[in-house]
Amino acid sequence: MKQLRYRQVHLDFHTSEYIQDIGKDFQAEEFAQTLKEAYVDSITCFARCHHGWLYYPSKKFPELIHPELANHNLLLEQIEACHRNGIKVPVYTTIRWDGRVMREHPEWLCVDEKGDFINMQEVLEPHFYNAICLNSGYRDFLKEHLLDIIDVVGTDNLDGIFMDIVVQVDCCCDHCRKKMLEHNIDPDSKKERESYAAIMLEEFKEEISEFIWANAPGISIFYNDSRFDTDSKRAFDAYSHLELESLPSGSWGYDHFPAVVRYARTLGKEIIGMTGKFHTYWGDFHSLKNKAALEYECFQMLAMGTGCSVGDQLHPLGKLSKATYELIGSVYKSVAEKEKYCIGAAAKSEIAILTPVEYLDHTVKDLVIPKALIGAVRMLQELSCQFDIVDSDAELDGYRVVILPDGIPYSKRLETILSGYVGKGGCLLGTYDACLPEDGISGLYGIKYMGRSVFSREFVMPNDIIGKNLPKEEFVMYERGNDIEAAQAEVLMDRIAPYFERGGEKFCSHQHAPSSGRVHMPEVTRKGNVIYCAHPLFGLYRKNSAVWCKQMVKDMLDILLPNPLVSHNGPSTLLCTLNTQKDFHRDILHLLHYITEKRSEDISTIEDVIPLYHTEIRIFTGNRKVSGVYLLPEEEPAAFTQENGYIRFQVEKIEGHQMAGIQYADGKEE
Repeated sequence: MKQLRYRQVHLDFHTSEYIQDIGKDFQAEEFAQTLKEAYVDSITCFARCHHGWLYYPSKKFPELIHPELANHNLLLEQIEACHRNGIKVPVYTTIRWDGRVMREHPEWLCVDEKGDFINMQEVLEPHFYNAICLNSGYRDFLKEHLLDIIDVVGTDNLDGIFMDIVVQVDCCCDHCRKKMLEHNIDPDSKKERESYAAIMLEEFKEEISEFIWANAPGISIFYNDSRFDTDSKRAFDAYSHLELESLPSGSWGYDHFPAVVRYARTLGKEIIGMTGKFHTYWGDFHSLKNKAALEYECFQMLAMGTGCSVGDQLHPLGKLSKATYELIGSVYKSVAEKEKYCIGAAAKSEIAILTPVEYLDHTVKDLVIPKALIGAVRMLQELSCQFDIVDSDAELDGYRVVILPDGIPYSKRLETILSGYVGKGGCLLGTYDACLPEDGISGLYGIKYMGRSVFSREFVMPNDIIGKNLPKEEFVMYERGNDIEAAQAEVLMDRIAPYFERGGEKFCSHQHAPSSGRVHMPEVTRKGNVIYCAHPLFGLYRKNSAVWCKQMVKDMLDILLPNPLVSHNGPSTLLCTLNTQKDFHRDILHLLHYITEKRSEDISTIEDVIPLYHTEIRIFTGNRKVSGVYLLPEEEPAAFTQENGYIRFQVEKIEGHQMAGIQYADGKEE
């Protein structure tokens, strides 16, 4: 497909039938000009909403046109006006949520094992959240609806189709039970139903994409389930691109997007990141996000190699909010200036984190990102590491270090993959239970698992190798670790026992007994290029943010990765990502300094931009000759030195987001 636009808007229009004069104030040219002045170059507009209504002059389903729609040509006029102004218009339709279907076709709805409808949001009525079964007669209706969109809009005017709420549902309806029995799957087994639900969703996407492309060749297609993980690779060819929905002020939070995009970007599809203009969540009418928050969210998308999409909701009368597009435009103006240094860029990553998401069951995957993964992402970003997140099918040879965070179960297959990687010179850092067999000696780590520690809280003793910049006294570890024996490995750090475990009649003070000073077990071990830590360092960091855990990981990485790609003298709140544009023989460094705060009870946000001054940057360039360093998009030359494989330069001021281009002598400066 053609290259994705980098300044998109996702324009929700879920509009109740209890509101009159829908679209009455819509003026096509004003609509397009508002978008153009806000630097928007693509906007997703609605064919059908969650209420079940259509916003175009349907030929097949005229009875489904919104009963209060003043202008039946609303979608068509949105498309025509935008196209005249060079703005693309992918078309939105809903898949599993439809209020009209809920009322009129209960036989099409998913049911649980008790026979009750499945309320996907678990909110009280009224709502449109009961899941629709894709094995029911609804699938035929959906195909007719899609064909209707293609016919009415026209293949020459249809840029793409965005299908929402395409999620896996554990359905026990008669349609699904029949299909499961045909496949010799036990419909009374929850585990088997979940496996079938994944297979069914894969088949559904393949069928629908084949159907769409047969009738509208070359248009973009995306299935949205508001998450992206290892299961999402199923039916990957059914997607033209990826859109990563992640509104930090909603249920996602600021930890979600970096954990998802660092995985998705390794899979070879073009990507759009998606946030919202809302202070909270979708449907939050008449609210505005803080400008600093929207800047960070969009600029982080650029830094991670994706385009930008900002969610909005059109007022029922059809008029765009002036303040909303002044806000979006203030950020997209900067994106427009920067995007030529971002389009086609690929991440320069030297570390791979193996994702524990791959090993979760479906019920857990839908709820949260594992705390170990969040902890690892936070920690490595704070250390300015350049890293991706990968699964066990990934090619590891291009990474200098692979990190196995807590929550990676042992398997012979994974151990063989990792042993092969280490045998070729790769380095490995594993924590807690990550690929650790519970019997015998681990050939990977050179340690023997002795069981979970008898102490729920123990202590580590820093030394001149691990914890070298910490005071040389005990530090508490807030979660239970593993007891291990260093059978074929050297001990890099000791673990110290408390006087006793709190329980029975024994206790001391408010929490746990202090250190007894007695060495209990090894904490950190090393076997060649492999380092192991007995505690769940990353999950612990997510839970308690203990800086000594981060210092331990830093020291381990200093051993395994002595010459990292990027380092600086700034604070840990400075996010650094290094990308490369091979066609231009240059690297692009993104520096972002925005501090998220949870000032409210419910949401995190960013209100203030706190500048950084005189930040010294060090980038590994190897043997490549650097012809110039430029601050971008200003294209202002920066003085630099190059020696011992590194360049050094200083950025006098980072106010939110600053980019720097490193131009190599084996290519022409643009």
